[in-house]
Amino acid sequence: MAEAIIQTDRLSKWFGQVIALNDVTINFESGITALLGPNGAGKSTLLRLIAGQLKPNLGDILVWGESIWNNPTLYRRIGFCADSEGFYWDMTGFGMIRFLAQLSLVPKDKLDQKIWSIMKTVGLTEQMNQKIGTYSKGMRQRLKLAQTLVHDPDLILLDEPFNGMDPVGRSDTIKLVRSLGESGHCVLVSSHILQEAESLTDNILLMQHGKLVAKGKISDIRNQMDGHSHKICVICRELRKLAEVCVSFEDVFAVRLEENANRLIVETHSPNQFYELITKFVLENRIQIEQMYSLDNNLEAVFDYLIKQK
Repeated sequence: MAEAIIQTDRLSKWFGQVIALNDVTINFESGITALLGPNGAGKSTLLRLIAGQLKPNLGDILVWGESIWNNPTLYRRIGFCADSEGFYWDMTGFGMIRFLAQLSLVPKDKLDQKIWSIMKTVGLTEQMNQKIGTYSKGMRQRLKLAQTLVHDPDLILLDEPFNGMDPVGRSDTIKLVRSLGESGHCVLVSSHILQEAESLTDNILLMQHGKLVAKGKISDIRNQMDGHSHKICVICRELRKLAEVCVSFEDVFAVRLEENANRLIVETHSPNQFYELITKFVLENRIQIEQMYSLDNNLEAVFDYLIKQK
């Protein structure tokens, strides 16, 4: 088992009478984890606690085995891309990132080369000498990524990093985040958009009302939903013949024909058994299936189900 980089134990944080995070115990290892939940679920609060920007009211949080609160040595190993903006609007993008790199103790002899490299990484070389006040929202998001990564952090925290980006910027950023995870960094990415998270990783953490709802791989979480039906889509030309046999399977309780789309929707409590039975049947009867896939192994289905249970 990989060593935990972040460990929280009964972590809680509140602001006045508002409980932002409630009794969260969880470990994070290297790789990408997506924090999912609606606005107000506690994602940003959790990231700020991990970054050392907030002190817990209750519970403990360790990063690399040390308390993160008031620990500048650890701060230098963390890159935090906050959802909020705090720019010096009259500075150029290059100037601001250079200033922040100096604060992060990037060696002077490597400073300008490092700034150029990180601006190229985030796609801002053409705009880096313009004042930040002239930047679009998407460009400012790229600039926040540059300040997050300029000091080569080991732990990367990204709070809604895709907000305001155009499709090209979004695609470029997804590729960048994936590469960081593949290179061994611990990357936490918060989002309230399911498709964004699903494009990055299948390792998710679902949050609601400051509490942890579920954590793990999408497929593993889905398999834990005992008693909940699994929907499977089968696309083929001999729909009626296939529907007749599916109805006879013991754990299949609903079959729906959608002939206009040449597909069959099957609901079952035992998807693995269904796959075995249907595979045997189509091989014996030489029926050609074009596609067969689960409609529930996507993040939206998992999220909807688990949130309803809470």
